[in-house]
Formats: sequence, structure tokens, C-alpha cells
Amino acid sequence: MKKNIGWWFGWVCFMATSAFAQNSPAQPDPYLPYLNFLVTEHNFGIIQPGTVVEFTFKFTNTGKTPLLLANVRTTCGCTATEWTRTPVAPGERGFVTARFDTSGKSGQQHKVITVISNAANEQQRILIRAKVGASAP
Repeated sequence: MKKNIGWWFGWVCFMATSAFAQNSPAQPDPYLPYLNFLVTEHNFGIIQPGTVVEFTFKFTNTGKTPLLLANVRTTCGCTATEWTRTPVAPGERGFVTARFDTSGKSGQQHKVITVISNAANEQQRILIRAKVGASAP
């Protein structure tokens, strides 16, 4: 009888811990930096072929420690980037500037820029959009 009670007690404890473990999403470390963009997408609208346009995405480090952007990757050679290269203190702002060259492009354009950092949300994506071509009559 004592063996049955011990087995049931162990089973109930195991099931209870399993249920709580599955329902508790992993929380990011509260002491890490956190990359918070003011906007994550910019639409240039209709632009003429052969022009170069740029937009600066601004962000704030809403975490507790300095934020450092390790890399900023683009999906094609038509998009160049510049970004804050020095550590961004908690509460301070930084930037990622995207420059899009429309040479050889036409129609709807959608460019993804991946920002890699030491933040809790270590990979963030920002987007630029445009329609390259003549404006509607």
C-alpha cells in the first residue's frame, strides 16, 4: 500500500511540474539590453527608376545594459546601410539608415534588413518598400 501511495504521489508531482513547465514561456533576461525600434517599416511610395532614396530607422535601448549592434544585413546589393557603431546606453537612442538604389529595378520592391545585436531580442527585421516606375496618370 505504501508503495502505491508513493508512486501516485510521484506521478502527481511529475504531471504538475510538466504542466507548469509547458505553460511558462521562457522570459528574456531582464538585465540584457532590449532593441526597440520606433517604426519597423517605411514605404517610399512611387519613386522613379535610377534614384537613390534613404530612410533612418531610430531605436531606443529599453533594456538595463549597453546595446551593441553587431551587424546589419540586407537582402541585396541595392540596399546599403549605416548604423550606430558605439554602445547605446540604457534609455539612449541609435539608428540604422537604409539607402536604396533603384537602378535596374521596377515594380513593387520589398527589402528586408536584419539587425543583429547583443539584445534579448537579438535579431530584429526592419523593412523598406517602394514602387519603382512612372506614377499613375
